Amino acid sequence: MRRLIACTFLTFAAMTAARAECNVEDAGLEPAIAAQKEFQEAKNAQVVRDLRTLRDAAIVLDSYGYPDECKRLVALVKGLAAKPDDTIKRSSDTDEEKAEEVQESREPKLAPKEPRGSGR
Repeated sequence: MRRLIACTFLTFAAMTAARAECNVEDAGLEPAIAAQKEFQEAKNAQVVRDLRTLRDAAIVLDSYGYPDECKRLVALVKGLAAKPDDTIKRSSDTDEEKAEEVQESREPKLAPKEPRGSGR
């Protein structure tokens, strides 16, 4: 019985430690983004979407078991949110071709269908 209790306790402790590795919600990214008046302007809506996409990517990295990468990404987003003027300047790439490439890369790709009657 003692072994069972000890195993249960250790398992719970390990799970808690693993979950605490990179807690994106507690990092305060959303309040940091929302607090900057520059990010409230309509012309900077894409920058805000990008920051939130990076925040979401940190959550995905953490859920896939990459806490160190998650922490680095959280730190990066915090840095970008803390300096809105610099972030907006960095994001001011107006290259139309690059914008189209980014938009295309966001669209899900389907695997090519095999022709019917291919003998399989």
